[in-house]
Amino acid sequence: MMTITYPVKNGIYVNMTNRCPCACTFCLRQNGDSVYGSEPLWLDREPTVKEVCDSIDTWELDKYDEVVFCGYGEPTERLYDLLEVAAYIKAKSNIPIRINTNGLADLIWNEKTAPKLKGLIDTVSVSLNATNKDDYFKVVRPKFGIDSYDAMLSFTKDCVEYVPNVVMTVVDVVTSAEEQALSREICESLGATLRIRPFEE
Repeated sequence: MMTITYPVKNGIYVNMTNRCPCACTFCLRQNGDSVYGSEPLWLDREPTVKEVCDSIDTWELDKYDEVVFCGYGEPTERLYDLLEVAAYIKAKSNIPIRINTNGLADLIWNEKTAPKLKGLIDTVSVSLNATNKDDYFKVVRPKFGIDSYDAMLSFTKDCVEYVPNVVMTVVDVVTSAEEQALSREICESLGATLRIRPFEE
């Protein structure tokens, strides 16, 4: 059985793909097959939209705080399927929906993607990870190259217009106090909120 949905704290997480355009130096996937005690998150194949919706139906959503698109891959690799699943959830529940993303959806799809989130996604959490494009490229190692950093910032700024809550994150162990302060300034300039998250073993 593939792990399509799994609980983390008081949220239901959705694992739709293992594809990702980045190879972050601190990525959880390097440490094992699962997180937070979940079953293995490596997929035999990508589940269909129906399979994802059926998996979501196994949970009593009213007992949870949010649904989070976050697994062993970049959720926006399947953006249109993700939005179809989000619409399904919205039709049956008032539970908030979040996407944890590297912010490179515009490069993945070669189009502006933030407007498509309007009315379906309540929170977008973008991995900032660095305060300049050179450091970002070294840490995140995106396949799209050095300009990925600017694309990520642009996507984040666009999201502020269409999504109620936009957060950017850095990992505590790979950023200094000075970098975290600068990260907060970057977030404020975009209209986003900074979250310094702990590295998960």
